[in-house]
Parts: sequence; C-alpha cells; structure tokens
Amino acid sequence: MTEHLAELRAVHVHYPVRGGMPWGRQPPPVRAVEGVSLHSSRGEVLGLVGESGSGKSTTGRALLRLEPATSGTVCFDGADITHWSESQLLPLRKRLQVVL
Repeated sequence: MTEHLAELRAVHVHYPVRGGMPWGRQPPPVRAVEGVSLHSSRGEVLGLVGESGSGKSTTGRALLRLEPATSGTVCFDGADITHWSESQLLPLRKRLQVVL
C-alpha cells in the first residue's frame, strides 16, 4: 500500500491558441497550470484555494485525467495513470470526485 492516494508531480497544463498572428506566427500556448505538485493521503480532504483564473479547476481536471497534462506525472493509489487510456480510466473515475 502506498502512502499517498492521489499525487501530482510537476504537472503542467497548456492550451494551444487557435488562430494565427500576423505573418503566420503561432501564438504561444496559454499556460493554465505550471509545475503543480501535491498529494493527498487516504482519509484526507484536499482543498485548493486561489483567485479566479489561477488554475484550481484545471488542476482538479488534470488529477482526474479529464484534461491531459502537457508534462508531469499523475498517480493514483501508487499507479502512474498519466498515459492510461479512457477504458483503463473508466473504473478508476468511479472512485474519484472533484467538487468545482
């Protein structure tokens, strides 16, 4: 059994910007979450508090793998779920909940 039930390690979530800039340049991505690391042990309740637009919901969605992490690691119950398929995630998601 692992010490941490849920864990994010140096997670980044970036969103590409659609559309172009003058002269065919691609705009830089929106950096919604930058290097977030956190963990929650069994029986704990974890709360994220911050200003509007600070990445709280995106961090929760990354933990549930509803948003793909651009980089970093998402672990649950000792397993690295960062690259699990949707079919692998389905039974796990029944055990997880984020209140936004």
